[in-house]
Amino acid sequence: MPPRTHSLEFSGGTATIVLGRPEVRNAFNAEMIAELTESFRRVAASDARALVLTGGDVFCAGADIAWMREAAGRDRAGNLDDARRLADMFHALCAVPCPTIAAVAGAALGGGAGLVAAADLAVAEEGTKFGFTEVRLGIVPAVISAVVVPAIGVRNARGLFATGTIFDASAAARIGLVFEVVPKGTSLDRARALAADAASAAPAASRRAKRLADRVASFHGDALFDMLAEEIADVRSLPEARDGLAAFLEKRSPPWKVTDA
Repeated sequence: MPPRTHSLEFSGGTATIVLGRPEVRNAFNAEMIAELTESFRRVAASDARALVLTGGDVFCAGADIAWMREAAGRDRAGNLDDARRLADMFHALCAVPCPTIAAVAGAALGGGAGLVAAADLAVAEEGTKFGFTEVRLGIVPAVISAVVVPAIGVRNARGLFATGTIFDASAAARIGLVFEVVPKGTSLDRARALAADAASAAPAASRRAKRLADRVASFHGDALFDMLAEEIADVRSLPEARDGLAAFLEKRSPPWKVTDA
């Protein structure tokens, strides 16, 4: 069955997920979390060259109040189960091997800002509001911190987590949460343009390059340089690398180019 809380479409090498709960500003509930987890895994198992994630006029306002009210009545075991399902959703997004691009408008609060941080690139419209507002409800941004802290750094995370301050798209770009700020009404077009860029890249190299960033973060010193030397030696021996170089030298399109993205 198709998901009820969002849509998922594949076209021209790009997968597009549109959050579909506008009546609650695309806030999460248990159903949405489960369905997004499944859709992220579907994209990961596909040959998509890029994933665009958007929410229309409002990206995502965080947790659904009704869902939070229900959670408040659960015991610790019930809340732990909920938190693990949320963690699974973020992990599924991070595990998508192709580039992931968030097109953000209106607001991205709490878990919605977490989705922005979990995407590889985020394009935000002028006027978009961001915030890690959990402390205003007496809770903390625990699960999303796994993706937010690497995106914005420890110092910014400490201040924004502890105060719940609302900030704009320009500030989000300054701290690294957002890649680019664009005029209102243009975030989806810009995200699709970035997806088209991804579709023009060598598919295996693109996925390997994305993994490389995570690998670099886990290595240090001599081990890092040894790993990187082995990585480029391995890549240069692959047919895709030979095809790409030949296409460049012969001034022709590489064989992996997608023309209808």
